Amino acid sequence: MADSSSEALAALQQLEENGNLKDRLAIIRISEPISTEVGGSYPSPSKRTSDVSVSNFDDPTPALLEADLAHYKELFSKLRFSYLEQVTKEKFLRAIVGDPPMIVGHNENMELETQLADVKAELKARKEDARIMIEEMEQMGRDLASRYKNVELQTTQLSTLPASIENLESTIAELRTKQVATMDPSNPNNTSSSQNLPLPATLALLAEREAELAALNRQLAAVHNTLPRKTREAEAVERERSVLERRKSDAIAQAREAQRKKQQGESDGLEEMGRWYRGAEETLKELVGTQT
Repeated sequence: MADSSSEALAALQQLEENGNLKDRLAIIRISEPISTEVGGSYPSPSKRTSDVSVSNFDDPTPALLEADLAHYKELFSKLRFSYLEQVTKEKFLRAIVGDPPMIVGHNENMELETQLADVKAELKARKEDARIMIEEMEQMGRDLASRYKNVELQTTQLSTLPASIENLESTIAELRTKQVATMDPSNPNNTSSSQNLPLPATLALLAEREAELAALNRQLAAVHNTLPRKTREAEAVERERSVLERRKSDAIAQAREAQRKKQQGESDGLEEMGRWYRGAEETLKELVGTQT
């Protein structure tokens, strides 16, 4: 591939150096018979009856060619009118001064009118054929111009293609070297053995990972389903804890208050009530024991 690309690049460079590339790809040579003489030199402005500029014959453009065409059409119309006028006058004078003079009758005029009508019809048909041919040539010219631009673009791309191919080949070589180094099991940098598996083992590992992922998805779905119930249970436990916290706070406050009163010698009646309950309990036990 490198040899073929280098050969193509060398051929393009040789054509550009010799100046043959533009000559081989030129599509406007039809302007050469108009803009150049037989010897190859440009016509002088004194010999040229046209007022069209002659400064750009070395690099004609579609606009210049169209201007030349319109100018030559105008000159041809004037020349045709002058020719018909001159020929008519000449025939008229010869008919008058001839010996004997030529006298044309009505019948001859009618025959000439018939011939003239036939000639005009034929001329009209030929003009139509010429018009169709011109349209086809214009379309062909547009197609050729488009193809010529594509050829120039492809030529430019082809001139830059060998360098791109060399860069791609060097990149491919580097990637292959890295791949070989990565697949080497003795390489200490080879930390990912799963990336060097063959295709069947890779597919099996992929199926295993997909199964694990599916199991995790099922677990997540189950957790999402039980989450509202667990949330309600946690809220109920939180409410119970709040109630127990309040009870604990009240009990601690009461215990501290009782301890304070005991230390200060104050009586809240609980001890007397306790002694009374113990005495009543002993009395009841004695009564129960007597009865038995």
